[in-house]
Amino acid sequence: MSENLLADWLLKAETFEKAIKMAVVGQERAIHLITIAIFSRGHVLLEGDVGVGKTTLLRAVAKAIGGSYERVEGSVDMMPTDLIYYTYIGEGGKPKVDPGPLLRNGDSLSTFFFNEINRARPQVHALLLRSMAERSVTAFNKEYKFPHLQVFADRNRIEKEETFEISSAAKDRFLMEISIETPTETDVKKDLVFNTKFHNVDKLIDSVPENVLSYKELNNFSDIIQNTIQASESMKDYSLRIWDALRNPSKLGIKDLDGIGFDRLIESGASPRGMAMLLRAAKVNAWLAGRLNLIPEDLHGGLQETMAHRIVLFPNYELQHSEIVSKLIKICAERVSAP
Repeated sequence: MSENLLADWLLKAETFEKAIKMAVVGQERAIHLITIAIFSRGHVLLEGDVGVGKTTLLRAVAKAIGGSYERVEGSVDMMPTDLIYYTYIGEGGKPKVDPGPLLRNGDSLSTFFFNEINRARPQVHALLLRSMAERSVTAFNKEYKFPHLQVFADRNRIEKEETFEISSAAKDRFLMEISIETPTETDVKKDLVFNTKFHNVDKLIDSVPENVLSYKELNNFSDIIQNTIQASESMKDYSLRIWDALRNPSKLGIKDLDGIGFDRLIESGASPRGMAMLLRAAKVNAWLAGRLNLIPEDLHGGLQETMAHRIVLFPNYELQHSEIVSKLIKICAERVSAP
């Protein structure tokens, strides 16, 4: 029964990716990683330049998943309560209170996009963290639940003024950080610039079929994936060796990275939660490839995106975080002996 269900949902996943690729070109890897995140039921950080299609991508994803979609814009004057309610003067001059973006859709909220999250203050991050972790929030002496919630948050990596760095604890709540880059292929760039189809975002979104994946069923099906896809003892040991290497690369016999000793480079490595999330993503990766057992490539498929934002460097090297950590993860994946 479960194998038939896995096969049926695999067709849905393939249809989902094809539908998104019709509206968003040149982002095949990002679309595949988002598919993994959806079936892993993990939240996602997005990073990329302005105008590369992050909003279009998420609108297409939200439509194909179904449920309600909300988007908020981070700003320095944003308050935590802005996520919960907003006040205004109604008819007759009387004050009114209406539900905010987290509450107004009830339990049908499935996709929540926080644009430029690093423009919002840490107090706002804290409320969002609880919403992500517990998929609920307390307001007006009542607990509101949104069991199908998946958060996507975008960081503006260019502008630094009036921004607030996301804490390590907050980053650790995100399954992945996915980079949305400007396409490099000439044909894709020509399409984006000269094909008027891609100039009208609303029409692009209209072309995406609705409810390809039923958002109400994703939690249960995700559990089926996690319980069905198996890791052998050798794969479990391999996963732990990867984790040890990312926390303490000197165990691999590597003394430094580009002349920098690891004792002066890495302040903290991947957390137990991070490794658990990596394994969740790896199982989804195996399922999408049609396998019922994990192999090393399933871990490697999302290793950079799942681990990089969890590794904290000492302040002297944080400005080079992306370059240093990317190189470190690549070395660890190559040096750790696979089963």
